[in-house]
Amino acid sequence: MSSENGEAADDETEPRTGTPETRLNETEFRRRFLERFRDPAFHVLGPQLDDIAHAAWDAYSHHRKSPHTRPAGKGYADPAYQLALDWIHTRDAIEAARRRHDNPSGRTRLLLIVASPRNEHSCPGEMSKSYRLMEIARDALAARGAEIETLDLSRLTSEYGRTIHPCKACFSTAAPLCHWPCSCYPNYSLGQTNDWMNAIYPMWVAAHGVMIVTPVHWYQATSPLKLMMDRLVCADGGNPDPTATNGKDAAKAKRIELGGWHYPHHLAGRHFAVVVHGDAEGTESVRRALADWMASIGMRPAGRLAELDRYVGYWKPYATSHRHLDADTALQDEVRNAALTLFEAIEAARRTDRPVPGEDLEEPRRK
Repeated sequence: MSSENGEAADDETEPRTGTPETRLNETEFRRRFLERFRDPAFHVLGPQLDDIAHAAWDAYSHHRKSPHTRPAGKGYADPAYQLALDWIHTRDAIEAARRRHDNPSGRTRLLLIVASPRNEHSCPGEMSKSYRLMEIARDALAARGAEIETLDLSRLTSEYGRTIHPCKACFSTAAPLCHWPCSCYPNYSLGQTNDWMNAIYPMWVAAHGVMIVTPVHWYQATSPLKLMMDRLVCADGGNPDPTATNGKDAAKAKRIELGGWHYPHHLAGRHFAVVVHGDAEGTESVRRALADWMASIGMRPAGRLAELDRYVGYWKPYATSHRHLDADTALQDEVRNAALTLFEAIEAARRTDRPVPGEDLEEPRRK
């Protein structure tokens, strides 16, 4: 057996295959491609759309995932490997964000994440309680002079062209196959473009602390939040050199992992806070899961007051939930405290060079 680049692969590293074929014939491809142009405004453009569909089929049938590339250059395992320009631009943005994070004279920087998909500019017609709670945290942090960036994941449901594509689980094949930042997207041949994660990765890297504000959806994290979390898998053990694996050569990545992988924690040392709210059940388990997740990737808990789970309008009508939040001034104060606890934990860590207990110990079981 051989891998994609012609190197021999033994039984231990040979990728397992056997799932059904996913390739489309041209007729089905064209039907799906043209589906997005059903609006009557496009009818007069029929001939042009046919030409565009033909070009799209050519890209699809020839697997042109990354049509714009350049040689990787110095510092990579294979300097001649053609790296996608999209990946290079994201990597450069991450490096610029890392420099901002590491600048000791810069202001403390917080990333506030609203994880509700609800947005007044889409079919619900009403803002989320998560957004309101984020605003409370933002105002408290602004009063302390923090630099604040907000990430409202409800834009996935309400803004044209906002997409977080699902994780393809490259890490589960072999850790080095999961690149940092993710190189799975964009995939132009499959129409998997406008991937928001290219902008989200630098947000996490630049931040000294991250605060997630989220509702509970069916005992779990929301769909937008989980999409982002899964795509952050590359931040915990991901490979910063795609040329080392010849792109996505699974057999080569397996050999590298079995030879000893160092599992770099690309977000290690940043502090976190979590605010989870619900209306009936599930807040404690979601809060614990989010805190466990961020701690597992090397982030630091800010403290007890920075991890909060509460109910708003417990078993009350959804129609009056914002009124219940208006009345719950204790929750509003708790959210302020969570934000300020996060801020103070970061400030204390930036003022001292004392090591975090256990931070330099070698983990006997790596991810």
